[in-house]
Amino acid sequence: MSSITAADLAREPFLRGMRSADLARLATTARAVEIPAGRRIIAEAEPAERFWLIREGTVALDLRVPERGTVVVDTFGPGAALGWSWLFRPYRWRFGATALEDVRAVEFDGRLIRTLCAVDPALGYELTRRFTELVVDRLQAAQLRLLESAHPVPQP
Repeated sequence: MSSITAADLAREPFLRGMRSADLARLATTARAVEIPAGRRIIAEAEPAERFWLIREGTVALDLRVPERGTVVVDTFGPGAALGWSWLFRPYRWRFGATALEDVRAVEFDGRLIRTLCAVDPALGYELTRRFTELVVDRLQAAQLRLLESAHPVPQP
């Protein structure tokens, strides 16, 4: 595993535009990881202690549905952030995730980042803002998918 620098993080779409000092602090919590296809990355309801920025590969986000089993609710590829439950109490995964193909990512230690945020509220605000925007974007995308499945557009 190679070390991650602030310059590396500055190139990540999710972190673009962050202050150099914040990127340097985040880099101390980050490491490059490779996740083989088929590996479970997140298990729903388990403790949430990290998040990832996907550089290569695809990840399926899923949810356990009574009487239907595990249902894929979304997929993410390069440039996506995976996992926000580490930031919000009760710090348990609300979804599951599996690598659909080999994934290269930057993995962050969420517990350490929570500590950094407690010491530096400006960093905490910036990360909370970014993750909240991510949650809102994904909720809107899910809403559109639900509407499309309930009212399919006729094909010409």
